[in-house]
Amino acid sequence: MSKGVITITDAEFASEVLAADQPVLVYFWAPWCGPCKLMTGLMNLAAEKYSDRLKIVKMEVDPNPDSVKTYQVEGVPALRLIASKKLKASTEGVIGKEKLLGWLNENLDN
Repeated sequence: MSKGVITITDAEFASEVLAADQPVLVYFWAPWCGPCKLMTGLMNLAAEKYSDRLKIVKMEVDPNPDSVKTYQVEGVPALRLIASKKLKASTEGVIGKEKLLGWLNENLDN
């Protein structure tokens, strides 16, 4: 059971995401990305709301090109939901609170 959003790097991806015993939401962001600032609060909210069934990590895109390439991140902010070592769902661009929660509920329940 995780609490809060954990910052990771390419080197930590396998141990923090692929080896996780629960689904992991990977939040790709960049410090120069204005819309990413809007998403940070939502990631904290989601981490609190779904702490019993979801781990949330964030990765800065520029210093972590391997994960960006592997998960085909073309713009930020971007979200990738990974469960059992496989990509389950993805979205790019800013999404609001209701859309994020709906997207998570839909994809975590399947």
